[in-house]
Amino acid sequence: MATLQASANKLYHSPIKATLHLPNRPQMSNVSLPKLPARKNLILEELKKRSITRDDCYTATSNGRKLKLDIHDDKVSGSTEVVAELYTIMEAVADRVEMHTNIGEQRNNWNNLLLTSINAITITASTMAGLAAIAGSGAPLLALKLSSTLLYSAATTIMLIMNKIQPSQLAEEQRNAARLFKQLHNEIETTLALQKNLTHADVKDAMEKVFALDQAYPLPLLNGVMLDKFPKSVSPAVWWPQHDKKHRSLTSRTDTNNGWSVALEKEMKGVLGVLKRKDTVEYMRLSKLVLKVNKFLAISGPLLTTIAAIGSAFIGSSSSPPFVVLGIVGGALASVVNTIEHGGQVGMVFEMYRSCAGSFQLLQENIESALEEREVGMRENGELLEMKVALQLGRSLSDLRRLGDDSDRGGHEEFASKLF
Repeated sequence: MATLQASANKLYHSPIKATLHLPNRPQMSNVSLPKLPARKNLILEELKKRSITRDDCYTATSNGRKLKLDIHDDKVSGSTEVVAELYTIMEAVADRVEMHTNIGEQRNNWNNLLLTSINAITITASTMAGLAAIAGSGAPLLALKLSSTLLYSAATTIMLIMNKIQPSQLAEEQRNAARLFKQLHNEIETTLALQKNLTHADVKDAMEKVFALDQAYPLPLLNGVMLDKFPKSVSPAVWWPQHDKKHRSLTSRTDTNNGWSVALEKEMKGVLGVLKRKDTVEYMRLSKLVLKVNKFLAISGPLLTTIAAIGSAFIGSSSSPPFVVLGIVGGALASVVNTIEHGGQVGMVFEMYRSCAGSFQLLQENIESALEEREVGMRENGELLEMKVALQLGRSLSDLRRLGDDSDRGGHEEFASKLF
């Protein structure tokens, strides 16, 4: 017993030593990891410093394996300078989207506020003209008819300005511009993601598209920059550069026909014929019709308020009854005309039809550009073009092929687009 106790005391007081053997780890000193920027828009600065290309996204480890470095960017390709320029254009396009969206909302508010204000002024002036007719004579008659005349004059002035700028049409222009700039932004993103050999021609093409949109949908209202709201001749809206288009396929193809066949060419020719004979012609006809209606309403409103102002000014004279009718009825009719024109946003409808006609014209030019190119390899990929046309017209691929076949057979034709 004493021996066991002595052994226990010896174990208790003796120090215990332990050794932990860790497995040998591979040395990582030769792994070169680039420091990633915190923000995505700073990637280009890092690329400039390190001249990183797609091949540099892999760094060898000590074990002979390759470590993939994801730089959280679209597939970077082409020279660093071209990529940086395209990203700069993308930032400018994104800013224009925000700008046109905000200004479009502001001009839509103009339309609502001016419409309400003009109608309130006109109805108040008409009411005062009616009260002046029963006010007898003296100071009350003078005050009422003078107030009515001044209100009618103010309504005429504001209405002339409103009819000149057409706020509803301005708002539609900015909505179209915002939508088209978003399309351009997405197009540049797709180019950066899929194109393998980016050149300065891609940068020039993107710049031309930006300037063409700026010219098609200007923001200023002064110095003759604003689009004519009552043009003498109506033409489709054009927001793309007017030059020969050279398409490059964004997808790598192994076939020699680049997605084209005799049947597809025949189909595209049939669709092109329908677009020219039906859709574009119809929307241009509607644009001209709406423009005539808008012109009539824009002239009628100020004319009615002017007649009402003259009528209210002569209330109380020897031949008062006809002027009373003009002062009251003229104001009521002016409110109706103003409500139809700006409440119904006739200017916006005109711009919408003109923009639709422009979309069909752009689609025609894209198809013609592809068909006129003799070398199949220089065309846009046929299958990709067919899919684009089908999506833009709101049709399935089989429905689009049926449309092309029906066009070749002749007879009654339906409209190519099912979206509008």
